[in-house]
Amino acid sequence: MAAMTEPMAPREDYQHRLAARQADASRLARLDRLISNARLAFGGVAIVVGWLAWGLAVVSSWWLAAPVAVVGALVVVHGRVIAAHRRAMRSVSFYQMGLGRLDGQWMGHGEAGDRFLDPSHLYAADLDLFGRGSLFERLCTARTQAGEETLAAWLLAPAHPSEIRARQDAIRELRPLVDLREDLSLVGADVRAGVHPVSLAAWGTAPAALSSMVVRGAAGLLALAGVATLSLWGAGVMGPMPFLATAAVDLALTLPLRARVRRVTGDVDVAGPELALLADILSRLERERFSSPRLVALRAALDSAGAAPSRRIARLGRLIEVLDVRRNQLVAPFAYLLLWGTQCAHAIEAWRAASGPAVPTWLAAVGEFEALCALAGYAWENPADPFPEVVDGDRGPRFEGDALGHPLLGQAACIRNDVHLNGVGTGPGPGALVVSGSNMSGKSTLLRTVGVNAVLALAGAPVRADRLVLTPLAVGATLRIHDSLQDGTSRFYAEITRLRKIVDLTSGTPAALFLLDEMLNGTNSHDRRIGAEGLLRSLIGRGGIGLVTTHDLALSQIADALAPRAANVHFEDRLEGGRMSFDYVCRPGVVTTSNALALMRAVGIEV
Repeated sequence: MAAMTEPMAPREDYQHRLAARQADASRLARLDRLISNARLAFGGVAIVVGWLAWGLAVVSSWWLAAPVAVVGALVVVHGRVIAAHRRAMRSVSFYQMGLGRLDGQWMGHGEAGDRFLDPSHLYAADLDLFGRGSLFERLCTARTQAGEETLAAWLLAPAHPSEIRARQDAIRELRPLVDLREDLSLVGADVRAGVHPVSLAAWGTAPAALSSMVVRGAAGLLALAGVATLSLWGAGVMGPMPFLATAAVDLALTLPLRARVRRVTGDVDVAGPELALLADILSRLERERFSSPRLVALRAALDSAGAAPSRRIARLGRLIEVLDVRRNQLVAPFAYLLLWGTQCAHAIEAWRAASGPAVPTWLAAVGEFEALCALAGYAWENPADPFPEVVDGDRGPRFEGDALGHPLLGQAACIRNDVHLNGVGTGPGPGALVVSGSNMSGKSTLLRTVGVNAVLALAGAPVRADRLVLTPLAVGATLRIHDSLQDGTSRFYAEITRLRKIVDLTSGTPAALFLLDEMLNGTNSHDRRIGAEGLLRSLIGRGGIGLVTTHDLALSQIADALAPRAANVHFEDRLEGGRMSFDYVCRPGVVTTSNALALMRAVGIEV
């Protein structure tokens, strides 16, 4: 038996594929130039032959047929070569971006997802989920708006454990399917620019403008009558009156329907091309066969009404082509006679009645496939990142992470720390950690590391850790709290408003994971000490778990007062040669040094 070939590492695989696509692009570019020159040459031959045939009359004009036929064939072939070259260049870009992500050079080159950022969300801005250099930009390879919206929704709200496990199984199956992700990226470029999911779904499910079978049947009979009476009149069998009477009845039937017919044909002129683009992605997905339950269900949803979506959309495309024939000036008189627009509008509405309700399902399926493929691509590019174990929170909240790191930092620059949080009844560890340390020592990064990994885990994605076990958690954070001149609120008021919302999280399910940075920093030390202890006591007592950072060493006493439900941890710094250095390692206990004065002196402020 032959030995099984080990799969290539992501970098080697991307480099191999990139080299192959670049070779294809170079070959097609050469072929493009060759055909362009050939078209020019045979075009010149056609001009010479035409001059010899019609200018000098020394050869037959039939000689012109050969170069014209060659030029026509070259035009068709050239179009295909140009399309293939464009596709190859898109593939080159796809793998270049993949290698850029592996090299940490992805910032500013992807979709930032700014439109999904809601300032009132309890953690989106705090954890840098959207915007330049965000988690969304790192993850998102979706090329459709539906895919982007689905991925954003998964990051903004935790899923149920059963849903998370279903997504994990799907991502495991999709992880090695690089060809599928490449194909979706290639066809998705046009779909993203040309498909508007909300308006397309609304068109598919809107009430019918034309639904009368009687009117549709009458239009068909009148078309036959018009052809028959015109033919008999032309043959001299009867006079013009039967034909004119039929035309009058045509007018009486179509005039009241004109506005609705125009609305149907106008709407399909917009929706038809959008559906044709969507059909490219649907056709690619229809060729796949899956084994994980979620992917099987998504694949089945595409065929839920019988024929495959791409075939059903193709039928609409043929109706649109038939409708467009009426715009030909030679056909227009006959189109009126045959009630062409009315009959086509009824046929389009019949298609929409049968297939329109499935359009939102198709869009949702494509969106979920793309979101899963985005997370599968991330899993493929980070093979050392495991899937977390998400357990039910019946006994209370848990977050137990070994060697947690921030997924937006490169593997080499990522310092790992253990974070174990256990609610009452779930384990011996504390429910809260009070993190002390000097400026720039890593306190806020630790909060973001915990928060981002929780978001990834609860979306179904791999996490940057050696191991992570957690229950469903509702994240609330205060890392990016600002005052607002427009709203007339101070930073302190904005912070306590956010804190109130985080406290409210503890009243529902899932349990709250709070990430509080420099809590109550905008008030005096006396009120801050009392308020911080009362708030932390309330959050823990109501079933929440989380971390609180502080510069104020007096606040570290809160953990002692709440022990064993709270504990102190800290980050250290060292002053070496007039410069601060940090190892970003989280240690038990309270920090014993401060670097504020040293930093002031380092920038030239005498203190």
